[in-house]
Amino acid sequence: MARRSALLLLLLSVAFSSSADPARNDPQPAGSSPLPRSVVFRGEGVFTRLVSEAEREDWRALPIGQRTARVGLALVGTPYKNWTLEIDDHIEAPSVDLHEMDCWTFFEISLGFARMLREKPAGYEPEDLLRMIEIDRYRAGHCDGTYYSRLHHLEDWIRDNSRRGLVVDLTRSLGGIPMTGHSLHYMGEHWQEFRYLRHNPDLIPRFQELEKRISSQPVYYIPKAHVPAIEPRLQNGDVICIASSWPETFTSHVGLAYRDPKGVLHFLHATSIQAERRVVIGPRLSDYLFAHPKAAGILVARPLDLPRSGAPQPAKAAEQSTAAKEAPPVASSQGRPGPRPVQ
Repeated sequence: MARRSALLLLLLSVAFSSSADPARNDPQPAGSSPLPRSVVFRGEGVFTRLVSEAEREDWRALPIGQRTARVGLALVGTPYKNWTLEIDDHIEAPSVDLHEMDCWTFFEISLGFARMLREKPAGYEPEDLLRMIEIDRYRAGHCDGTYYSRLHHLEDWIRDNSRRGLVVDLTRSLGGIPMTGHSLHYMGEHWQEFRYLRHNPDLIPRFQELEKRISSQPVYYIPKAHVPAIEPRLQNGDVICIASSWPETFTSHVGLAYRDPKGVLHFLHATSIQAERRVVIGPRLSDYLFAHPKAAGILVARPLDLPRSGAPQPAKAAEQSTAAKEAPPVASSQGRPGPRPVQ
């Protein structure tokens, strides 16, 4: 009887300690990765170079928009490659590739690196950037190890990050109007193109429902005919999402706003156009839009640093016009070389 009682107490103790430890119930704690470093982080030499440049030029002291644009400029010349996030057949994990990037990973790496610089004064490690990427790239800022936890559509990314106080959606305040006649169903219908969906077909119905839900919510855009008039109100580092005229999507491309020393607002982006296929300082934003017939206009999200102590940052400060209040233009660094995108 004594042995039975002791065994029962031991089993109860183990069960209680397991249930009391929240980490045991979380298959992937925030900031960790079930995949090796060599898989989730490529380009440690580039990372070291960027950190050295940032510390030498004190990028940390710049406002978040200026900081983001400065990182983006340091990445000019980086080769373009799509599907760099598809790193496993089943496991989804935050990842960074500084050797090659597409339009989305370019802007999020620029923003993530900029935020990382503000989070601590020195001693930056690849894990710090991976954590910033996780906060930005995944729904509610947490990757649970599944493909579904990633934000796959720019309009959904804006909504999620805005709700968490990480960006301010400026589109409506800049004269945005509703996009009509558009709906999402590309991932659900063309799931064969996506590595994770091919190997995890049970996720397909969830993505079909997700696309229906996103399509049912209003999406606003600024028609390209109106963009020249609002360019003076855009700031360095603003995330510029290209609205598409194709009815099966809302957006087709993304990059950053960059105002050069002469005051011209450029589209800084990773382009897949065959003649370039790298990160480039594009032409004036409005000129870029008029040169691409499928580009209907833009959505604009203004990045913020991570909220302190869980308090959202005031939106009004982020919405101020740049006409008289933006810091001097960021100078370019020297010496560095789905739905069908508009790039």
